[in-house]
Amino acid sequence: MNQAFINVIALMALSVFLVWCFKRAGLPAILAYLLVGVMAGPEVLSLYNDPDQMHLLAEVGIVFLLFSLGLEFSLPKLVAMRNLVFGVGAGQMLFTTAIFAGIALIFGQSISTSIIIGGMLALSSTAIVIKQIDEAGRLNTPRSQMAVSILLFQDLAVVPFLIAIPLLAPSSDQSVGFALLMALFKGVVVVVLLLSVGRWLLPRVFNEIARTRTDELFVLTTILVALLAAGTTYAFGLSMALGAFLAGMMLSESQYRHQLEADIRPFRDILMGLFFITVGMKLELNVLIFEFHWILLGLIILLIVKTLVVSFSAFIFKQNKRDAWAAGMKLAQMGEFSFVIAALAVQNQVITSQQSSMIISVGLLSMAITPWLINVSGKFAQWIAPNKNIEAITSELTQHEAKDFTNHVLILGFGRVGQSVARMLKLEGIKYVALDFDPIRVHESRSAGENVMFGDVSQRDLLKSAGIANAQLALITFDHHDKALKVVNVITGLKPGLSVVVRTRKDYQSDDFYSAGASQVIPEIQEGSLMLVSQVLHYAGVPMSRILKRVRNERKKGYQHMHGFYPGETTEITYGTKDKLEFMHAVIITNGAFAVNKTIGELDIERRRVKITGLRRNNKEIEEPDSDTLIIANDVVVISGKPRRVERIENFLLYGN
Repeated sequence: MNQAFINVIALMALSVFLVWCFKRAGLPAILAYLLVGVMAGPEVLSLYNDPDQMHLLAEVGIVFLLFSLGLEFSLPKLVAMRNLVFGVGAGQMLFTTAIFAGIALIFGQSISTSIIIGGMLALSSTAIVIKQIDEAGRLNTPRSQMAVSILLFQDLAVVPFLIAIPLLAPSSDQSVGFALLMALFKGVVVVVLLLSVGRWLLPRVFNEIARTRTDELFVLTTILVALLAAGTTYAFGLSMALGAFLAGMMLSESQYRHQLEADIRPFRDILMGLFFITVGMKLELNVLIFEFHWILLGLIILLIVKTLVVSFSAFIFKQNKRDAWAAGMKLAQMGEFSFVIAALAVQNQVITSQQSSMIISVGLLSMAITPWLINVSGKFAQWIAPNKNIEAITSELTQHEAKDFTNHVLILGFGRVGQSVARMLKLEGIKYVALDFDPIRVHESRSAGENVMFGDVSQRDLLKSAGIANAQLALITFDHHDKALKVVNVITGLKPGLSVVVRTRKDYQSDDFYSAGASQVIPEIQEGSLMLVSQVLHYAGVPMSRILKRVRNERKKGYQHMHGFYPGETTEITYGTKDKLEFMHAVIITNGAFAVNKTIGELDIERRRVKITGLRRNNKEIEEPDSDTLIIANDVVVISGKPRRVERIENFLLYGN
């Protein structure tokens, strides 16, 4: 077998195993890919002695990432963010480069070497930062927008460095100023070209492609557009990522935006994983081990300086202090383009391979801790630049005590659902006390006369202050499964027998709440479906008394007719839901099948936690067949249960396994 093929299989197996391990441990997949790169690289398993063998393919991952990012923006939005991009972004790049270049000069480096080192350390990781904040659903927050704006300017700033490095080589005699001027001219030309094509041509192309109703053609066109845009900027000597971003931005206002994003995501995620593997391959373990004290010192200096510089640049342009500190922590690492600059600088003898290895080691460690930095950035920002108004409001709210209510309803969580319930209770003259942990919401609500208390609803003392001993009902409205479960346990411990109603979005979590002592669990999706069905039945001419009886029976029997569905090609099954969803499946009983001439009772299927919800015989349906029903050849048995159990029962009915 070809050795290259064996290496690919080994790399994929190692990636699958380590990503699975990291995900099970609750760690980001990015760290797993970096570790795969270290293990597959020349220092350990030597699957690939030269990481540049996969460099082009890995760079396509960045192209798709920036194309996806472009879909989140639009030209008017980018114009509106110009102060962030060309203000805060430019300030961060200039100040950080100058500071690190100055440090390098102090340690005896030449001016050209110092500038390149400063530029490498000034860049941040577009790939990691955007991927992490996108997965966390925070891409549209002000602090994330600030971080993205700075990253966009950094991507633009990469170009002058890539042009300048060959000119700074000892053997070069070209003019740096002329080369940079030409690069600026090329940049203006290519940006105008791509914006023009994207505005006038791309929408027409995708309109025509959409008319064919062919999914694979749509996917192919999306990939082609992203690669063509990237190739165009590359041909002009600019970053491929810049072209992909511009193409995505031009399509961001089209009706195909969400479909484009869905089509590109699988390719983007896989190739981004490959990119991080190639980054990990560049780590030299001997440098990391023997120079670790210097690398650790460099890492600490890098994190502190970049956080301070981003914050300072944002302050100059009068940005929110907390957003500035949070954005600074998000961008404290080195970027993927730093490695590209390092490789080119070594090739042109601007820096030594030893210096390159040290910088890459610092960069990899900074990338490794970036997911943690992003997660804690908000708390760090609030700690270092606290909101005095919120603190004052919080201090005032914690002094509040509930009125001396009896026989009232406790509403735990005063968001959209909690406020709607409160309004209905007021209409009926029923007293209530609401609890919420958002100081602004509590302050606004109390100013309007609502009886709301501030605090963590899982705290026993707060529930006592809210009069739980005299309450007739507790309603949990927030959609946070683990915390809601904890609150149910606290309530049942404080007042056993108190009716507890829980709102949840996911019906498969209901059993957890009932086991903890909840009286009633209201799954939003099932209740919404039930209301929809009742309207359909009403307009179909079914008497209202019969509809109400049907609704009551459905609730009483745990929404039995609303559990289970027939899966299709587009059904999404995630790691978290694969063992919780209920599927329905029709099993055709063939001649000679194990279940032929056996009763449902003999097969004892329900003991295997799967239900028979229907049976078709001779094109006639037998609803809810009993245990004495005999199964014969050519029957169609409809079973319902969790995916794995359904699969096992099908094998059992057909083969007796």
